[in-house]
Amino acid sequence: MLDHHSALIYLMVLVSAADADMTDKELETIGENVRYLPIFDGFDVETLTDVTRDCNRALGDADGLDRILDAIRDALPEKLYETAYAVACDIAAADATASQEELRLLEMIRHKLGVDRLCAAAIERGARARHMRL
Repeated sequence: MLDHHSALIYLMVLVSAADADMTDKELETIGENVRYLPIFDGFDVETLTDVTRDCNRALGDADGLDRILDAIRDALPEKLYETAYAVACDIAAADATASQEELRLLEMIRHKLGVDRLCAAAIERGARARHMRL
């Protein structure tokens, strides 16, 4: 059973791993989100590596992705669904270009969490704006 901290971290790890290339920028963004976002208050940053490892291990199981997405949804209160989608979008935007695999996973996350299409578009645009480079 996941708690809300682990569920959010699992989402970020899933997006980072979606294209089989967890880049330094994506990992750095995960760390920054965990350290600085208010939703992670009370989370022991020292356990971040363990949570990440647990997620990667769970992905290797049969139907791992579907089971993880269900566990994430079940672990989060509905009021955190948009926050969850936002942290997922932050990871996809971290590299300046999102892969097709990341975009497909974001769509799956949006559907699994029931994030409205208009809200999702606003969250995506905000992530893109925050991670823009010259």
